Amino acid sequence: MNYILFDGPFRNALLPFTYTRPVADIRFGILTIREKWELFLGSTTTTITEDYLVSKFPMVELEENTLINASYTPNEVLVEMIQNLKPKQVIYDGEVVVAFRATETQSKIDFDTFETLHCPTSTLSLKNSWSIFQHNGTAIAADFQWITKNRTSQPIPEKVVAFNEAQIFIEEGAQLPLCVLNATNGPIYIGKDTEIMEGSMVRGPFALCENSVLKMGTKIYGPTTIGPHSKVGGEVNNAVFFGYSNKAHDGFLGNSVIGEWCNLGADTNTSNLKNNYAEVRLWNYESENFAKTGLQFCGLMMGDHSKCGINTMFNTGTVVGVSANVFGSGFPRNFVPSFSWGGHSGFSTYLTKKAFEVATVVMNRRGVAFTELDAAILSEVFEQSKAYRTA
Repeated sequence: MNYILFDGPFRNALLPFTYTRPVADIRFGILTIREKWELFLGSTTTTITEDYLVSKFPMVELEENTLINASYTPNEVLVEMIQNLKPKQVIYDGEVVVAFRATETQSKIDFDTFETLHCPTSTLSLKNSWSIFQHNGTAIAADFQWITKNRTSQPIPEKVVAFNEAQIFIEEGAQLPLCVLNATNGPIYIGKDTEIMEGSMVRGPFALCENSVLKMGTKIYGPTTIGPHSKVGGEVNNAVFFGYSNKAHDGFLGNSVIGEWCNLGADTNTSNLKNNYAEVRLWNYESENFAKTGLQFCGLMMGDHSKCGINTMFNTGTVVGVSANVFGSGFPRNFVPSFSWGGHSGFSTYLTKKAFEVATVVMNRRGVAFTELDAAILSEVFEQSKAYRTA
């Protein structure tokens, strides 16, 4: 069967992270959503996404296809339903299409002619940006179960203080010279060729993905995910780093999501609780206004390739777009559009020529090329976000 993951109706609610990737490539738990589906299905997948992303994330369509809403994550019950779908059957979650099997081209599908099935209530889904950190603990636990199934962890080093060792899994090449791992409240996954430096203290649920580093004395409160090739230090509570991003120094980050190729300068601090304990409002790209989240704790949402200088202070519920550069004293505003340059005193446009020069250097340091496809995607994001900068 040919499986295709489509963005679905929540794509814009997941901005700024879906500016630069399909919904399927959001990291949630230990794995990306695509990696979860491919693990469960035992098959590769392709994507239906925005036109400007297609060159980097192409779709393969055959005469018969099963299409899956990428906002939904797999579990045994849902996967069995999907694998057993017959042509012209569709799975719904309320009014939202979760998956269907079809032989027609996408433009000809009429779901009124399909047999309706209902999505299991146990299915975990992402319907807005903050749900990435809000439900990350559940996602880590589910991924941990499948990644470690019928496998043996590397031994826990003698000088590591470990609680609930059965819920700690260490991959080959990980270095843990002297740290504390507490899996009492959730599993701890230590990926391949990672390092947890001396004096670090970790509480699960936690995932440290391949080639990532916790700097000396780091304090981690779960549920937290550090994506591959990242360096993190200071104090982190309930945050998700997609990968290739750094917060290498002291400072607090809580209830936040950080995209790829980001850097938080030394002593950057993020507020995750308003002084009056009121509900946090967050920038909504669909309504183009600030909207209620229903959350008391919500910190920073930062899109790919964005950076901030030393001693940056982010207010509760701040959204920073793609390729923004934030610096200077005082709190910047709670919504920083993509390709903005500045801080509390105001912003100017961060031109693509300069942004691309920086991206090239940053990615080359990790042995990754900044390609023409990357430049084309970021150029489109620059155009799409122009109205926010002029406003």
